[in-house]
Amino acid sequence: MRVLFVIKQIDYEPMGIMHLSSVLKAAGHEVELSIVAQEDPVLKAREWQPGVLAYSLSTGSQDYYTDLNRQIRQAVPDAFSVFGGAHGTFFPEMIEVEGVDGVCIGEGEYAMRDLVDALAAGQPPYDIANWWFKRAGEVIKNPLRALIANLDELPLPDRDLVYQRHRLTRQAKIKHFITGRGCPYDCSYCFNHAYWDIYKGTQSKRVRQRSVDNVLAEVAYVKDHYPLGFVVFVDDTFIVFKDWVAEFTLKYPDVIGLPFFCNVRANLVTPELVAQLQRAGCASVGMGIEAGNDEMRNRVLRRSMSKETIITACRTIREGGLHLISTNMLGLPGGDLAQDLETLELNIACRPSYANTFLFQPYPRTALGEYAREGGYLEGSFEDIYTSAWETSILRFPEGEKRQIENLQKWFALVVEFPWLKRIMRPLLKLPRNRLYWLMHKLWKGYAIKQRIHPHKLTLREYVDMVSLYMKLD
Repeated sequence: MRVLFVIKQIDYEPMGIMHLSSVLKAAGHEVELSIVAQEDPVLKAREWQPGVLAYSLSTGSQDYYTDLNRQIRQAVPDAFSVFGGAHGTFFPEMIEVEGVDGVCIGEGEYAMRDLVDALAAGQPPYDIANWWFKRAGEVIKNPLRALIANLDELPLPDRDLVYQRHRLTRQAKIKHFITGRGCPYDCSYCFNHAYWDIYKGTQSKRVRQRSVDNVLAEVAYVKDHYPLGFVVFVDDTFIVFKDWVAEFTLKYPDVIGLPFFCNVRANLVTPELVAQLQRAGCASVGMGIEAGNDEMRNRVLRRSMSKETIITACRTIREGGLHLISTNMLGLPGGDLAQDLETLELNIACRPSYANTFLFQPYPRTALGEYAREGGYLEGSFEDIYTSAWETSILRFPEGEKRQIENLQKWFALVVEFPWLKRIMRPLLKLPRNRLYWLMHKLWKGYAIKQRIHPHKLTLREYVDMVSLYMKLD
């Protein structure tokens, strides 16, 4: 059977779609990808005539994709439309939306394969685990299967699906990889705790790691077949398992030998760990600071770490010869401008190579999203969440502070780099939101990421392509 995945735009490799595609192809099905930013998916569907239309959704994008699906279904009215990803997992009731035939909850590889197998065989698919279906006005809710215990049993992600259709991602020398699934921590803003709540009782392990050899085989395949100069591991916390890290840092230089980036956590950072990473070729790490106010960081965000722990970890990373990108959230529920300025001061004390900052988005069914709703901090509803975490907040703040918090997000990284700008920044935060602040933020971020966090050599053509893609992204 033919399966057409549809995605709005490509930022970096869509990991979920690539994993689904490799499993479907291994089962004998045909898979294509339509990227709306570079082609009309309606025309693509009319020409290719898929039996299944598939979409992976984050909260905030659901209306875009359900509207798009209705347009595509006019060209292929007999196609079966399925939706998954974070939004489908936490909001399976979207099955009620017109044109939605199935919603996948949780891990999708085997659920998707079983569905397409059934449809290809002309069999009713309505009893397949992990799926909600709609049949004759009735919603059918199937139970969850256990999470995949051994991730090595999956075929390697189908990167050809993306690289053959998106020239800039194919030619980019930075490529992204993931080594495991799950997280042992319960930060209130993250989906991991809510995801685990869904899977309790299924005899699943909360954190699963691919073997080092399996990960290196994927990186080696990409290195052998596509341009690759810098490796980015996007795992939330790359350093959870010490034995795994020790094996990885021993083998990686010989098998791959390219600089790489990974994410760490302050309470797990030690001089020994940093030395291991540095010897293996690690150039930079990411680490969450999130909030400068102790009460906000530890009680509301559930980070369970002191300022001293964070500052010490940052110093250890710098002294170990690695660049650091910090991540932070502004506009937290119950917070105010003064607390966000505390976050700015903590970052100045930590001296990261780049201070990445987001406007908090109250994703529903995360603990912090529900805290925002129950506390009356929302202006509007969850349906108003913006697809980007850089543009605007839907939370309520003290009089006159919302605009200043949104503007602070644009100024934040520059002021961390040049603290003397604080005196200039404070009165300018009161001005209306404007494209100058956006451009200032975008250009400094692009420079710092390219030169410090993901350093790699580019030709003039590659540089122009990279800047072009970067400036178009939401």
